Amino acid sequence: MADTPDLIQPDRGQDAIPIHLVNKDGFEEWAKTLSGPQRAALAAQKFEGGGYQTAIVPAKDNDGEGWFAVGGVADPAKLSSWCMAKLAEVLPAGTYRLEGREPGPALHGWQTGQYSFTRYRTPENPVGPRILLTTEVKKIAPALAEARAVCLVRDLVNTPAEDMGPAALEEQAESLAKEHGAKLDVTRGDALESGYPMVHAVGRAAARSHSPRLLHLVWGKESDPVLAVVGKGVCFDSGGLDVKSSSGMLLMKKDMGGSAHALALAGLIMGAGLAVRLHCIVPAVENAISSNAFRPGDVLKTRKGITVEIGNTDAEGRLILGDALTRASEEKPDLVLDFATLTGAARVALGPDLPALMTRRDETADALIAAGKAHDDEVWRLPLPEVYREYLNSDIADTNNAHTGGFAGASVAGLFLDKFVGEGIDWAHFDTFAWRPSPKPGRPKGGEALGLRAAWHMLQARYGAA
Repeated sequence: MADTPDLIQPDRGQDAIPIHLVNKDGFEEWAKTLSGPQRAALAAQKFEGGGYQTAIVPAKDNDGEGWFAVGGVADPAKLSSWCMAKLAEVLPAGTYRLEGREPGPALHGWQTGQYSFTRYRTPENPVGPRILLTTEVKKIAPALAEARAVCLVRDLVNTPAEDMGPAALEEQAESLAKEHGAKLDVTRGDALESGYPMVHAVGRAAARSHSPRLLHLVWGKESDPVLAVVGKGVCFDSGGLDVKSSSGMLLMKKDMGGSAHALALAGLIMGAGLAVRLHCIVPAVENAISSNAFRPGDVLKTRKGITVEIGNTDAEGRLILGDALTRASEEKPDLVLDFATLTGAARVALGPDLPALMTRRDETADALIAAGKAHDDEVWRLPLPEVYREYLNSDIADTNNAHTGGFAGASVAGLFLDKFVGEGIDWAHFDTFAWRPSPKPGRPKGGEALGLRAAWHMLQARYGAA
């Protein structure tokens, strides 16, 4: 999307192709207003007003000049983020206007429906941009920013690990810092051993070109409440010495999806001038296999001072997040949000579309759930049950990083993270998939932002603009 013009533009009465929205219940009545040839065109395209159906209809009966588009929706009076996305995907390049009302939430899917990942392949028969007009001019800039944040997550997650290692994440953070006048501190390689020992342990086996690092971006007035956003940046996960199967490794380029969410959210926060003191922290590593890889049974030191016995080297994301959450807590934040592609257990429980949400406070969970429902980015709350803390007991250290049983894997991982968040701090954890295994309108197969919009709209309601 970076190489295209703004896909949402102000409606100043310029020429545009009309779009009509209709559902199955209202289709027959609406079709009565059309001419015979127009109804025949709809019949030829088997258009009946079903969800995501599309059709092109001639505007005139005589010379064939001009046409309009029609899309099927669930309810023309209640639009969603995705109700016009299919139209954005299939219509010819041009400028369009929704007839009878403003597109509202559909501005989002109109843009994300035109996303494609083109870094390594030029699309066959590429189609130019489809531009949608709106008279709600104040909504344009926020809609553009939000869609670009989603597409940034997609780009970062879709990029293979060789080109999206820890150094590439650092470049992305540096670009964000320069764009918004933020400060970026980076701790790399062996310098991590004293301050971020778990980040160092997980990342030390990687090649020098993919050496581990801790990215810490700071922005905003010191007098504003501190907001910490933390993202898991495991740029590739072999599983370590508890090596994954080949099929389990196939999608592990996406294991830095949490960091992609954190960086995209940081960009939204800074771009909108949210009234916060932002600390965006990303531990970036590759969990590789080498002679110096950390081992099952090792006991690691942590920034917090507690010791961690390694029950499984493939439970590495929670280790690097532990040091990062400890660092975030040192700022005495008003709120901590973390994003991570943390557990397969969350996907077994909730599938690919619903991020698992875990929070300490009910009101924070309620606000995030409500924001997700209102903006078509639903999350689902899982518990942090005290009774399961014993699953992390260790015979030789303060805690284990993984339990041997298969019960409550997502919640147990959340309980491990909870050990590293400062006492009394408001904290929310997103266990997100960051991937869409099959396409839907506005949501192509591949890297995906899941939970990002829920968090963003909750933060806007909580903090407002500066």
